[in-house]
Amino acid sequence: MTDRATTTRVIYLGGLGRSGTTLLERLLGELPGVVALGEVVHLWERGVLAEELCGCGAPFPVCPFWRQVGERAFGGWTPALVGRILTLRRRVDRTRRIPRIEHPDLAEYVQAYRLLYEAIGAPVVIDSSKHASLACCLVAGGVDVRIVHVVRDPRAVAHSWARTVHRPEDGRPMTQWGPARTAVHWTAQNTALELLPGRGARVVRVRYEDLLAAPGPTLGSLALGLGLAEPDLPFLDDRTVWLGPSHTASGNPMRFLVGRVELRRDDSWMTGMRDGDRRVVNALTWPLRARYGYREAP
Repeated sequence: MTDRATTTRVIYLGGLGRSGTTLLERLLGELPGVVALGEVVHLWERGVLAEELCGCGAPFPVCPFWRQVGERAFGGWTPALVGRILTLRRRVDRTRRIPRIEHPDLAEYVQAYRLLYEAIGAPVVIDSSKHASLACCLVAGGVDVRIVHVVRDPRAVAHSWARTVHRPEDGRPMTQWGPARTAVHWTAQNTALELLPGRGARVVRVRYEDLLAAPGPTLGSLALGLGLAEPDLPFLDDRTVWLGPSHTASGNPMRFLVGRVELRRDDSWMTGMRDGDRRVVNALTWPLRARYGYREAP
């Protein structure tokens, strides 16, 4: 992996899963000059090794988009490359390392992502990997990255993690978490993202609820805050969005949607969540929950 100048700007979506990052990625990916990549942190295992589907519907190894990216960046996707990246990830990319992210292998690890981003050939790419630790690595490694901290009410997040959702790739159920585990992860991940400005990161926060309440104004304001050109949103009409095909390497089932999509806020937790589970989440998330404007009782 050789070094070279970076000209691609990276928009990195951070937050806990089920917080609306895939929706936001799809919306931002419709802007001119912006290419959505999905959760790049999982591309190595799920795309290259497991040969899961690209967002376009083709298996990763035969998707023309990703085949070309692999050739440009690394001379092709190989198990040896993936093995090396995963080894580096275990050494460097850890939430506990954010206060002291420096590591002898940091430059090599970040360079793999830099080469991949550059190989896309777009002015702006979106990486929705979510993990605060990877965002910190990219910042420390000198990548031109803007971080969008995506927040959602922890009770809604916990309710979503507890539901059965089947993977469109193979029909298997996605990972499920109980309310306590979700609440702990929600607090840990958001706390870690709060640390990034102290590491020199440029961070802007957006709430899932605000995005769904006013998609156009929220997306337009966010785009300007990210330094994108004056946004034109012909694909968005009030509560309806028209999505084109994407080449997202990993993410939730929404990455496969194409065409007309109705934007509806999911508040099923308000009536579907048990009182005991709600109390657990409230107790474990209250400091940050209050900071982000989520009241004790909706």
